[in-house]
Amino acid sequence: MTNSDSLVKKIAANAIIAAVYFVLTFCIPVFQYGEIQFRIAEFLVLLCFWRPDFVFGVTLGCLLANCESPMGIFDVLMGTGATLVSSLMIAYLSPRLLVGIIYPVLVNAFVVGGELCWLMGYAFWESVLYVGAGEAVVIVLSYFLWMGLSRNKGFMAAIHPVRHADIHW
Repeated sequence: MTNSDSLVKKIAANAIIAAVYFVLTFCIPVFQYGEIQFRIAEFLVLLCFWRPDFVFGVTLGCLLANCESPMGIFDVLMGTGATLVSSLMIAYLSPRLLVGIIYPVLVNAFVVGGELCWLMGYAFWESVLYVGAGEAVVIVLSYFLWMGLSRNKGFMAAIHPVRHADIHW
């Protein structure tokens, strides 16, 4: 495989990740925006644990989904920024996936919670609590999903991990 083949495959994989993130956010009728959120697409951020290049796809998908946010450009910038930061932290600071689940919960709780306080006038700590709780539910369930899938050789071959290929519970 040439370097250009590898680059094309990485771009295609990230485009798929971005599309899945956007479709899950835009098409599933649950709380995706606001003080109480269960953004199901956030389960994709944990893929960055195995493939740091997936940070691009997750971030792009979040950016596209946030274009539909009632908070407008502020959510595009701040919400997407929170996803970018937490994805980078998962990709580069997590020795174990269990450690990695902490980052998106805390980053989104404080960034998005602060954004809701600033833009919508909600109480800061209440917003942090609600956003963090919703993110925690999605991320903890995602942890069990990805840990289960990581035991499947077909799944691991499909994502082509460049890090943590020998993950254990």
